[in-house]
Amino acid sequence: MLRDKSLIPLSHQHQHALALCVRIDRALPIPESDLDEWQSEIEQEFRGEIAIHFSAEEQVVFPAAKRFNELASVVENLLIEHVDLRRLFARAEDRALNSSELAAFAGKLSNHIRTEERKLFEMLQQLLDATELAELGNHLAIALKDAAHACSVPNPATRLRKK
Repeated sequence: MLRDKSLIPLSHQHQHALALCVRIDRALPIPESDLDEWQSEIEQEFRGEIAIHFSAEEQVVFPAAKRFNELASVVENLLIEHVDLRRLFARAEDRALNSSELAAFAGKLSNHIRTEERKLFEMLQQLLDATELAELGNHLAIALKDAAHACSVPNPATRLRKK
């Protein structure tokens, strides 16, 4: 299903985060000497976009979705995942993730995004009418106004390299 224009800003942010996840996955195993650089990039991504993204979802999207019984458990699981992901982002900020934890982080973030895109957003588009979707989009625009609007540029240690 085509993404409704009200949800496109969140989907664009999902693409940015998925790009980071793909780069982490392709760089595995990440050498110990590069862990700080990867965690620095994760911290930058969280501060510039993902923290604001999570807040917008929690304040705007999730309350709209929780009105529907068929989305209540999806939202509850996504909220639990936000808590877990915030903990992992904090560990990255503290430079406390090892290579296997970094890989697990990328997998968790990727799975979380796919659940939002494939379940939450798809069902919201079916359950909300055009007026409700437009109103949701207006609230999201306000909630996302301070977020970065571009992918972060990888630093030399986090760029994909030919193997």
